[in-house]
Amino acid sequence: MAAPEKLPITPFAGLDLLSSAVILLDSDLAIQYLNPAAENLFAAGARQLLRRPLAQLLGEPPGLSAALDNVLANNWSYTGQNLTVHRHGGEALHLDCTVTPVEAGSIRLLLEFRPIDTQLKTAREERLAEQQQANRELVRNLAHEIKNPLGGIRGSAQLLERELDNPQLREYTQVIIKEADRLQELMHRLLSSHRLMQPQPVGMHEILERVRALILAEFSDVSVRRDYDTSLPELTGDREQLIQAILNIVRNAAQALDGRGEIVLRTRARRQVTLAKRRHRLALELQVIDNGPGIPVAIREQVFFPLVSGREGGSGLGLTLAQNFIQQHHGSIEVDSKPGRTCFTVLLPLHISFQDSQ
Repeated sequence: MAAPEKLPITPFAGLDLLSSAVILLDSDLAIQYLNPAAENLFAAGARQLLRRPLAQLLGEPPGLSAALDNVLANNWSYTGQNLTVHRHGGEALHLDCTVTPVEAGSIRLLLEFRPIDTQLKTAREERLAEQQQANRELVRNLAHEIKNPLGGIRGSAQLLERELDNPQLREYTQVIIKEADRLQELMHRLLSSHRLMQPQPVGMHEILERVRALILAEFSDVSVRRDYDTSLPELTGDREQLIQAILNIVRNAAQALDGRGEIVLRTRARRQVTLAKRRHRLALELQVIDNGPGIPVAIREQVFFPLVSGREGGSGLGLTLAQNFIQQHHGSIEVDSKPGRTCFTVLLPLHISFQDSQ
């Protein structure tokens, strides 16, 4: 039995780290290399396509073949927009394509593909991130302004209480003191999410077991099912921040269930993931899935904004703080929700330095 063919080592091995799909061709338009992003995009393996004609992968998108010939003949670059390519299974991809002439051994062309929907999603995520950051700064500034007057209100209420002989009037001062304490705790939570991190090796499943125990103690009729990939390595992070972030997400799910239902904690490995505009070979994916009524449509796009809550009496800070802590770990958090299934997906990079986070 013949040994499997090995992929060639090219000067473009660094392209493995790119989030955009890259294909290298020789002068006959035969494929010499695909990076992992291209394999994912076209749902095809590099070993099966090595030295095969590009047309076998892409078909014949209008204008692309002529453009490739022109690039080879005239040594100039080409950019094509909104090309339609059908990958294996018949799914249509709408792509922008940049073709660059190169000279590296037998390689003559570098093709870079960017899905249009991915670009739109990235732009939307950047706009949301900017808006959320502005909201957080506004709330933090308000918290600073509110904190000192609250102390004065509480102190005055205590002094007033000492001067009152009527127990009924003292009940009113107790209301003022208790509400001031509640607001001070709210301000403390708003201002404490930016403390310096204390990164160390932590096991995600240890964190999840701690969160699971807390949730089961608080919501005795809620089922919390595990679906763990036990082969996942440790990650580097702030243990207390991660516990608080995940606890907030799972508690939010338990509250949405109104005391009855099921929550699934699922972990998986994700490869070649882009987070915070950086490419990571390996990331941890955590999904918190509940079978509750779903997030109301009216707040679905603002669910991570401060002081936005779909529950009466909710502070609207749990998911905001969770997002803050996840972002400080260079990760991301997204939600997909419909009646009967809400899924929060957290991605955290593995093997990362936090020198820039301090």
